[in-house]
Parts: sequence; structure tokens; C-alpha cells
Amino acid sequence: RIPTRLGRPAASVVDDLLRRNGNSKVRIGRVSGELTDHYNPGNETLNLSDGVYGSASIAALGIAAHEAGHAMQKHENYAPLMLRTTIVPAVNICSSLSTPLFFLGLIMTWDVLTTLGIILFAASTVFALVTLPVEFNASNRAVAMLTEGGYVTGEEERGVRKVLQAAALTYVASAVTSLLSLLRLVMIANRRRD
Repeated sequence: RIPTRLGRPAASVVDDLLRRNGNSKVRIGRVSGELTDHYNPGNETLNLSDGVYGSASIAALGIAAHEAGHAMQKHENYAPLMLRTTIVPAVNICSSLSTPLFFLGLIMTWDVLTTLGIILFAASTVFALVTLPVEFNASNRAVAMLTEGGYVTGEEERGVRKVLQAAALTYVASAVTSLLSLLRLVMIANRRRD
């Protein structure tokens, strides 16, 4: 809720950030809900939630600039983003089939299905791990664009960093959770085989 000294809304700032960095393809839109901010590399749209779009708060600028960081990744063909974007459809299929196949394999005592379920779940874990450098890079880009453009300084920059670090920890937690869940599936399968 702490406003920046400039008082410009996040949507205006992010539009300016992208144009200053040579990326005029991205359309900025508004999306309802909270924490629904996202960049869609497929149609080059950056959507900001109701609470971020018109807000001039330090947190809103950090969130919007983070999404602009993703847009710049696409603009510059950042390899981890390209990889993540490419594997999304396969990961969606894998994640929807992994648990049913795993448990079906356990129930039917058919090791092939259980192993296939584990392999498909591992794809989701790989996706979570690939996501980490993409997210950290987008946050680093956000801070750099905001400070270099003079949108935030001093204490405001530290505030942006705190917001983005907190957001990054959710991705770290997701990756750790996925790794632990994968390990748990392997242990369950091995225990049943013994």
C-alpha cells in the first residue's frame, strides 16, 4: 500500500518500461481477481490484476515489472523461458495422468503403470525446476528496469526487492514440494515391491 514517490499507476509504468526497452509488441490488459497477474508469451499480452493495474504502490510496480521481465525474456529469446513455454502442453498432460496411473498401477499391482506414473510426475518436477531460473531472471530484470528508469530509488527499490523475493520463495517452495512428492512416490512404489 506504500505509494512510490512518482505516483504513476503500474499499468502506465510497465507500458513505459517495455517501450523504453524496445518491446512495443506487448498489449497490457486488466484481469479480474487477486494474484492473477501474468504474461502470456503466446499472444504477447501482459495482464495485471485489479489490485495492481491502477495502483501506484511499490508492490504493484514490482509485480507489474516482474511480468514485464517475462515479456523481455520473450523479446530476447531467453532460453529457459522458451524451454518452459515449449514443454507446458506436455507437462499439463503428464501431470493430469501421473497420479491416476500411479495409483492404478498400485491397485492392479502392475509395476509398469506405477513406474509410468512416476515418470510422468517427474516431468512436473522438471517443469518446477525449469521455472526457477525463469522467475528469478524476471525479478532481476524488473528491479533493473525500475531502477535504471528512475521509477524507484533507495527504500522503494528495497521494497520492490522484498516483494519479488517473497514471490520467488513460492516458486522455490513449489519445486521443493514437487521433489519431495516425487521421492514419496518412489518410496511407496519401492515399499510395495519389497
